[in-house]
Amino acid sequence: MKKNMGTADKIIRILVALVIIGLYFMNQISGTLAIVGLILSGVFILTSFISFCPLYLPFGISTRKKD
Repeated sequence: MKKNMGTADKIIRILVALVIIGLYFMNQISGTLAIVGLILSGVFILTSFISFCPLYLPFGISTRKKD
């Protein structure tokens, strides 16, 4: 896996995940929306930590700065 996520991309994903998790724990979202949101949050956090987004690969997208 070649890293394809930049710092700004990772920070945005983590912030979005934290907002979704916060909404869940404050009982602002529930049911199917909450389940989908929590799964999405988990994916966002995981991809942020490994700096790789599999959806970027087929489109040739990379937000990472060139070395």
